[in-house]
Amino acid sequence: MEPRISMIGLGVQDLVKSKAFYEKLGWQASERSNENIVFIPLNGICICLYNMEKLAEDAQLPFQELNAFRGCTLAHNCRSKEEVKQHFQQAIAAGAKVLKEPQNTFWGGYGAYFSDLDGHVWELAYNPFIELDEMGHLVF
Repeated sequence: MEPRISMIGLGVQDLVKSKAFYEKLGWQASERSNENIVFIPLNGICICLYNMEKLAEDAQLPFQELNAFRGCTLAHNCRSKEEVKQHFQQAIAAGAKVLKEPQNTFWGGYGAYFSDLDGHVWELAYNPFIELDEMGHLVF
């Protein structure tokens, strides 16, 4: 298997509200979206918003509303501490829940955490040890 992720599926309870949340972050839904699914293209991958119960059914998993940490975070790396602060405020204004205010990290960077309307955990991070290219991709 090639080392890549093409799509990240996020189960949501209210597709309309979740679509609006991500659009308030400045992301745009694809015209291929419809009343059952929302595709949000990013740089090289896509976020897919889909009904949480139907997503569980498709994966043949029992559905339970999850309010606890799921063992996974989605990260958006930033070019500066100021960018972390700016994006954090934008997420909060869009309706995100504050998990961790922007602050210096134990590993020498700067970061914050918030969760979206369905509890998906997002990290905003500035890592002074890793470069981002012009598209925002990590350079190793």
